[in-house]
Amino acid sequence: MSQSFSRREAGLLLSAAAAALFSGAAFAEDAKKMVVHKSATCGCCGGWSKRMRAAGFVVEEIIEPDMKAVKARLGVPEKMASCHTAEIDGYVIEGHVPAQAIAQVLKERPKAIGIAAPGMPMGSPGMEMGEPEVYTLYLFDASGAREFGKWLGDKPA
Repeated sequence: MSQSFSRREAGLLLSAAAAALFSGAAFAEDAKKMVVHKSATCGCCGGWSKRMRAAGFVVEEIIEPDMKAVKARLGVPEKMASCHTAEIDGYVIEGHVPAQAIAQVLKERPKAIGIAAPGMPMGSPGMEMGEPEVYTLYLFDASGAREFGKWLGDKPA
C-alpha cells in the first residue's frame, strides 16, 4: 500500500525529525552552560570565569547584590564559602574549583549538592598571584562535606 503526504504533512514530519536529531546536541550544550553569581567588586571571580571559558564552558555571569542569600538559596554551607558561586547541570560550584574537577564531577555524577574550594586558595584558577598552595576540594550536601582531593593550581596534587 502506497502512502503519499501533503507538503504540509511532509514539512511537519521533517520538522519533528530535525527536532529529535538536534535535541541531543542541544542537551549536551546545556550541560556545559555555567551560571556564575558574583559580587560587582570581585576581580578574581572574573579571572575564574575567564579560565572556565578557556576550558570550554559557556559562562553567564550575574552580578548579585547579596551573595550570602545566593549561597543560602543554593545550599552552600558557611564552612565551604568562597567569593563566587556557580551552577552547572544540577551542581553548585563554590569558589575557585578547577575546570578539571568540575568535568570529573559532571562525568561521575556523585551524590552531592556541589563541590567547593573554600576560601581563596593561592594558585587556584583565578587566584594565580602569590605562591601557589596545596588546597582541598570538598563535595558537599545537606549533611556536610567530604574531601574530593588535594589540588595545586588546576591539577591534582
